[in-house]
Amino acid sequence: MGVRASCRRAASVPVYSLRQLARGWCDSISMKRSDFPQLGFGVGLRPPHYAEILESRPPMDWFEVISENFLVAGGRPLEVLDSVRVDYPIAMHGVSLSIGTTDPLNRSYLSELRTLAQRVEPAWISDHLCWTGVGGRNLHDLMPLPHTEEAIMHTARRIREVQEILERPILIENVSSYLTYSHSRLTEWEFLTAIAAEADCGILLDINNIFVNAFNHRFDPRRYIDAMPPDRVIQFHLAGHADHGTYLLDTHDHPIRPEVWDLYEYAVRRLGAVSTLIEWDDNIPEFAVLSAAAAEARDRETRAVSANCDTAKTLSLSDGTLRGACR
Repeated sequence: MGVRASCRRAASVPVYSLRQLARGWCDSISMKRSDFPQLGFGVGLRPPHYAEILESRPPMDWFEVISENFLVAGGRPLEVLDSVRVDYPIAMHGVSLSIGTTDPLNRSYLSELRTLAQRVEPAWISDHLCWTGVGGRNLHDLMPLPHTEEAIMHTARRIREVQEILERPILIENVSSYLTYSHSRLTEWEFLTAIAAEADCGILLDINNIFVNAFNHRFDPRRYIDAMPPDRVIQFHLAGHADHGTYLLDTHDHPIRPEVWDLYEYAVRRLGAVSTLIEWDDNIPEFAVLSAAAAEARDRETRAVSANCDTAKTLSLSDGTLRGACR
């Protein structure tokens, strides 16, 4: 597991070489999207919906669980999860890894996470590219990292160690942010892709967080998506946010905004069909509302893929070739 030594050397030299790494210049991509199942369209498994899911087994491709809610020896949550996973694929999504902190890795937490993964057999495990505390104190928030060479090497080393402990590759997710660091030398997308390359891990691309950060920090969200290495993007997140006028706040308690839906279609056109999850973690509506959002994601993916196919068919007239799902 891990990236070739030559890539690690490139990440330790001046920023122009670091940008080459971020653009995939020496990304060996030993892990790839085809190593993971294509799950389709899912929603989060949340307590208000337990009874309905268990009783009616609604049509849904898959569920994502918050890992920390199930790190217990027994009880109702695990009973529900054991039942649900019989009929649906499961992905585990964590909020406590704090992969960017300078504190040592929490090996007790990782042991519990590994035990849960052995029980659940998830399609994959993910967490956030952030830090959540330092000095043993938990901020209970997902704090962004400075976009520096030092942070890349520090975080990638820790991801590689986590992957060795869990005996599987993990996905790292881009977080929403409301501040920047004067020390940062790279864009957020260069930073994310450089870490994924150096750690040889996957990316969980949160489309709403890209939109929120683009507004808050004044960049074009399409540039972010254009920079993503398709083979490393294993999952999309879609969620709602709150508009406070001068800034956007990622809240997971609103419907997905039209602009985020449009950006999702752009991401599909650029990166292809990727397993997609609807996040709704507060003011949780009836299950039918989440199911409708997953259905809309399916429709929009179909439309985006179809648009790509129309373009591919036009281009194929010149060389007689037509590839992949467009055949």
